[in-house]
Amino acid sequence: MRKLDLPGRSTVHATDGMAATSQPLSTATALSVLQAGGNAMDAAIAAVAVQCVVEPQSTGIGGDCFCLYAPAGGDLVAFNGSGRAPAAATADWYAEHDFTEIPRHSPHSVTIPGAVDAWTQLLAAHGTMSLGDLLQPAIRYARDGFPVNHRVVHDWHIWEHFLRGDNNAADQFLIAGNAPRLGQLVRLPRLAQTLEEIAAKGRDGFYTGWVADDIIGYLRELGGLHSGADFDAAIGDFATPISTTYGGYDVFECPPNGQGVVALAMLNILREMKLGELEPLSAERLHIEIEAARLAYCDRGGALADPAQAYVPVEAWLSEEHAARNRALIDRTKRMAHVPASTLPRHKDTVYLCVVDKDRNAVSLINTLYWPFGSGLCAPKSGVMLQNRGQAFVLDPDHPNCIAPGKRPAHTIIPGMLMKEGRAVMPFGVMGGEYQACGHAHLITNLIDFGMDIQYAIDFTRVFPNVEDPEGRVQVESSLPAGVRSELEAFGHVTHVPNAPIGGAQAIWIDWDQDVSVLRGGSDPRKDGCALGY
Repeated sequence: MRKLDLPGRSTVHATDGMAATSQPLSTATALSVLQAGGNAMDAAIAAVAVQCVVEPQSTGIGGDCFCLYAPAGGDLVAFNGSGRAPAAATADWYAEHDFTEIPRHSPHSVTIPGAVDAWTQLLAAHGTMSLGDLLQPAIRYARDGFPVNHRVVHDWHIWEHFLRGDNNAADQFLIAGNAPRLGQLVRLPRLAQTLEEIAAKGRDGFYTGWVADDIIGYLRELGGLHSGADFDAAIGDFATPISTTYGGYDVFECPPNGQGVVALAMLNILREMKLGELEPLSAERLHIEIEAARLAYCDRGGALADPAQAYVPVEAWLSEEHAARNRALIDRTKRMAHVPASTLPRHKDTVYLCVVDKDRNAVSLINTLYWPFGSGLCAPKSGVMLQNRGQAFVLDPDHPNCIAPGKRPAHTIIPGMLMKEGRAVMPFGVMGGEYQACGHAHLITNLIDFGMDIQYAIDFTRVFPNVEDPEGRVQVESSLPAGVRSELEAFGHVTHVPNAPIGGAQAIWIDWDQDVSVLRGGSDPRKDGCALGY
């Protein structure tokens, strides 16, 4: 239980249904759908559509979607709604045109958006309401306006200069050339018109007709390789989740091309490290997690790819032999000077939400543009901001994540699901790009090893050895006590405080140990959102 005399949030408790998102308008939308008789999937789709309007730096209909769905009394299913490269996108083409990497602010970073197709398929399989009805709140906010919240305005101002790099993006997302101020009402009329088209025509309202023509025409005008056939072929897949065990629970993730396998591999390393015997905010506990993350992410860099077009050794990756080999490399007293090369076999900014309904159907869903405002390219008539997921491809033809026609890039977004004895216990997710796999492991250890309340587990201080940092520095939040930071430095870690909080999380715990199961929800104070139930 939290200290009530200190600032903070209380865990939310309810019995009939609950939603936790990173935006209050989204949470309220989900709750209204549940109260109107919709199920968890209906509420999740309505909520994420609202977030595509009111949190435009993090997500949009020009992005991707992954989902884990645990139907009451049924088997857990995964859905991969990540976009593919255009059919003309070959490694040879990029070599012939002197590309050494895929630039973010270019049409080549734009994979075919998968979110809208994902929503339609998920609703058809597991929803009870029409997409047209569920899109109405998002349409209303886009047309009539929404006030900008604290975290959103913070991010918007950081990327103001980036939006000025595309006239369409600047026209839609800047007001008199500037990012909106806190609480200012923002309207997105072109996006409202596009959402109305999707509401009326379903999937075809995005992947065919004037909306698709607008997106494809703009990308091709900039030199992109996209075609109508690519949009026709943008169909997501149901998949079998992957899992590991931790502390008596089963932890499930979507399979690759997402990095959920990295979160599971990190938990496998930590499983025998007896973290619960340490103080939760001790340097030793954080040091062990940092080292486990460095090892798990090293594997990611060499092996994560689209399994439909490359060999991804998931079984070996999640084996106890591999975990034990990595675990043995961790020295509890000092940082590894160098992370050894991966031994896996080889062949030649985001929103997360979760919903649980009265029947205990549970949805764990994540939707993204990747970097804030994605590629920074906005289609002129439809107002669709386009993702930059293609930037995650590499151009080395010998690498499993090399770009290829119709291939999905290695992906960072990962919904999670904790289960026990075949029942959903907690849909959960952690936003934050590269951090997400590390964030999943950190949240699970907070809950299971240290018995934290769900809100406190989300609030708890975070650290991250960002593999993208060329200097190998460890990000630490400003809430980390100075003494603990000094101890981490003494272990050999070079630390720094990033200019934004590390990640953001939502989770709902289903307490089955009562005659009426009780829902306990938490939402990250690093974002604007909240958990609500009824």
